Amino acid sequence: METTLQHQNRLHYAEVYVSDIFELKNLFLQRFGLDKINESFGIPFLVIKKDSKMEAFASLIIDQNNQIGFEIYEISDLKLNEKEDFKIKANNYFKRNTSEDFRNPEQLKSSIQELINGLNV
Repeated sequence: METTLQHQNRLHYAEVYVSDIFELKNLFLQRFGLDKINESFGIPFLVIKKDSKMEAFASLIIDQNNQIGFEIYEISDLKLNEKEDFKIKANNYFKRNTSEDFRNPEQLKSSIQELINGLNV
């Protein structure tokens, strides 16, 4: 009897590291057809990879009510269940984190502006 091995693309969730920022910036710019990043880029904090390729990332943002939230930016098309799973993981990470950027809107605004200024040089 023959056995067929099926290669399954596994998703990997990881915190965003400084070394990821330039790749995320470039993917964000390409995805939205921009020349420079803006406040919508936020502060990326969680990424989903498939075979070491970035698929989506979650980023801290300030919403229209001046509250801290997060946005998920898809770089490639994920399946509905993959999107939902990533949203749950990002939300859990968001709730657990106690650093100033996750809890203080003024600190987050400042951090976002510093990141934008540094990346748009």
